[in-house]
Amino acid sequence: MLTLGISPCPNDTFGFHHLIHSSDGYDLTLDDVEVLNRGELQVTKISVAGFGFLRDRYAMLRSGGAAGYGVGPLLVAAEQREVGGRIAIPGRRTTAALLLRLLGDVGGAGEFETVEMRFDLIEDAVLRGEVDAGVLIHEGRFTHAEKGLVALHDLGEVWESKMHAPIPLGAIAIERSLGAATARRVDSEIRQSVEHALAHPSDSDDFVREHAQEMDPAVMRSHIDLYVNDYTLDLDESAVEKLLEVGEGMGLYPPSDLPTFAY
Repeated sequence: MLTLGISPCPNDTFGFHHLIHSSDGYDLTLDDVEVLNRGELQVTKISVAGFGFLRDRYAMLRSGGAAGYGVGPLLVAAEQREVGGRIAIPGRRTTAALLLRLLGDVGGAGEFETVEMRFDLIEDAVLRGEVDAGVLIHEGRFTHAEKGLVALHDLGEVWESKMHAPIPLGAIAIERSLGAATARRVDSEIRQSVEHALAHPSDSDDFVREHAQEMDPAVMRSHIDLYVNDYTLDLDESAVEKLLEVGEGMGLYPPSDLPTFAY
């Protein structure tokens, strides 16, 4: 049995429901992506930026990730303002944190200090004035406006305009020590699970609802529709390599000669 970690967000519970409930080959952990970024499980959802810190031990699979156009994190504040001051991020190893740094590099931000906190606490921290702005991922894209927050930047658009590629947010990583044959099998099983979810979208309703941070059915459906797409079946390898190169250029982690993908 392999240890498997995914987030409790609707795109993951939707895509992995069939795998988890049709196989006894996985010991499931549901946790925040920044916790998963520590690399404590054999197969795990991971931020693509976070993968750069762990690629000596892990390789990527092609299925089960999250990427696309118009799916990037949002930088929000309580009112329109210049970007600067204290900015909450959902973890220093997240792709969101890398994209915020990229915004600074292209001249869209002044001097700022980052404050790490769990992703679902950021909206309220901004509203209470504990931070000047915050980077929202997951459901925050759909809920921030009704809570009175305004979007300062779509960090995905910053990436897209500079790189002319979809933004690769997350991927499934597997321990290199498990070997290529196991990686192929796991990747195939994940792809079949996502295909099943797309063909039978109502099968996972109870599982998705049980674990979602935002319980409104419309928000859950919007989340799934946005983040589960063709790239969930087959991650854009070129976009992944571009993001890892950006992280290297920022000095977040050293270059690596190891192949990014498991096979």
